[in-house]
Amino acid sequence: MKTSQFFLNTLKDNPSDADLVSQRLMVRAGLIHKLGSGLFTWMPLGFRVLQKVEAIVREEMNRIGALQIVMPNVQPAELWQETGRWNDYGTELLKIVDRHERAYVFAPTHEEVITHIARGELRSYKQLPVCFYQIHTKFRDEIRPRFGVMRAREFLMKDAYSFHLDNASLAETYQKMYDAYTRIFTRLGLDFRAVEADTGSIGGAVSHEFQVIADAGEDALVFSDSSNYGANLEKAEALAPKNSPSVSQKTKELIHTPGKRTIKAVCEFLKLPETQSIKVLLVKGTENDMVALVLRGDHEVNPIKAEHHPLIAVPFTFADEKLVESKVGCAVGYLGPIGLTEKNIPVIVDRDAAVLTDFCCGANQVEYHLVNVNWQRDCPLGEVFDLRNVVTGDLSPDGNGTLVIKRGIEVGHIFQLGNKYSTSMNATVVDEKGQPVMMQMGCYGIGVSRTIAAAIEQHHDEHGIVWPTAMAPFQIALVPMNYHKSQRVREATDTLYRELQEAGFEVLLDDRNERAGVLFADMDLIGIPHRLVLGERGLDNGLIEYKARVAKEVQEVKLTDLMSFLDTILRVKHYIE
Repeated sequence: MKTSQFFLNTLKDNPSDADLVSQRLMVRAGLIHKLGSGLFTWMPLGFRVLQKVEAIVREEMNRIGALQIVMPNVQPAELWQETGRWNDYGTELLKIVDRHERAYVFAPTHEEVITHIARGELRSYKQLPVCFYQIHTKFRDEIRPRFGVMRAREFLMKDAYSFHLDNASLAETYQKMYDAYTRIFTRLGLDFRAVEADTGSIGGAVSHEFQVIADAGEDALVFSDSSNYGANLEKAEALAPKNSPSVSQKTKELIHTPGKRTIKAVCEFLKLPETQSIKVLLVKGTENDMVALVLRGDHEVNPIKAEHHPLIAVPFTFADEKLVESKVGCAVGYLGPIGLTEKNIPVIVDRDAAVLTDFCCGANQVEYHLVNVNWQRDCPLGEVFDLRNVVTGDLSPDGNGTLVIKRGIEVGHIFQLGNKYSTSMNATVVDEKGQPVMMQMGCYGIGVSRTIAAAIEQHHDEHGIVWPTAMAPFQIALVPMNYHKSQRVREATDTLYRELQEAGFEVLLDDRNERAGVLFADMDLIGIPHRLVLGERGLDNGLIEYKARVAKEVQEVKLTDLMSFLDTILRVKHYIE
């Protein structure tokens, strides 16, 4: 492709509304054009990258026997009402009404539609297992779209759904999909990890996220420094300390703490480490007005873990402060565990808080705290439960090493759904005995457009994008010097351009009448992995300049050796075991 025939719309300046590197570079390189909040057009250069990612995803899905289909994005409300998600999905679900006053949704996902297909088309266990997938746009009405295509309202996604007679078959396909995702992100040249994850609103029992490691990531990822253990922060278990509370000889003491409402302020005032304090959080309960969560002062509550407790309401919500004051008799900031059970407030204690001795806590009196408080002696311990976020240095849940925390961008998520949707939509097949059986389901998603942004977050420098080879819109940038002034250079360049194309290389010939600095800067900005520069001096000596996008130095290659040289460095085999 020649730039004179290609719409190359690069910008010198960063867009004013861009927060992330990927957002800035995608706009400057002309990959995307903003239409509205969270809505983007993929321009020719960006679309080429999308096609590269799609092709790898499609190859790996086909490799494991998944079958491609295309489902409608506009879906009847009745399907979502069957599963209960019409009301439960939340405000991200865009609801629309047609001219006949019939209600629809614009699809954020396709579990309902694929289950509707399955219950109509699958009759016998002999048709199972089967897996369908599509590469299609989705729409989620984000309350605050941001970060460009990283959190857009409309985006491109690969979603797959599998149907099974039993859990063993589901687990087998789940592993195949896990392996396929591993190959996809490896072939795309990304530094990623698969981590255990919470299933969230999608449902199911087993789930893994595929996360690209990047400082700009919204997700906190937890890894062992000595094993392959990995989990999302929401999922990572905080192991119970091995020690038990020691027997205390100290006497509980009430201390005046005027104006000290935070753990930090109280501990500084009392000259105690925050690890020797506890905090009490009152949240909405399922059976009670409120439930007390007790954590060590330096730890943070994990709302997702807390929601798994049957006494805690979903979504996780703090109790109203006025209700707290009326029921406990003091303001938030002075709460403690003593006396809460007598007020019909269940107490759930985090594992680390449960082993403290002689700790500091609120006295349930304004401007007063207690020191040298001990479980059982001064107040009942209550139920012990894993409530907190893990922190760097915690023991790994698999027993190997300690935990480290990094940031990540979620680009893929796989679930063992079980029979959540098949039960609500009555999707059955007959088994070998002729009896109806609810099908087991799995679902598997890849954010195709988000993967591109994640790749840029991981692969860029001060000059622009540094594409992994498999994602680059072109393999080679051919940049002639004085193309419009020297007939000799123009003829040699055009000949080389044809030869490169005939050899199967993807080449962008920059035939614009611009200064060399402008041409080089644009090729670096859009991230073409390999650059060839041809000029009269090179032709005189039978040489051409080669520079890899990631290299600092230029090297000269004999024109007669160029094709074999390029074969050596560009013929990268796909990652297929």
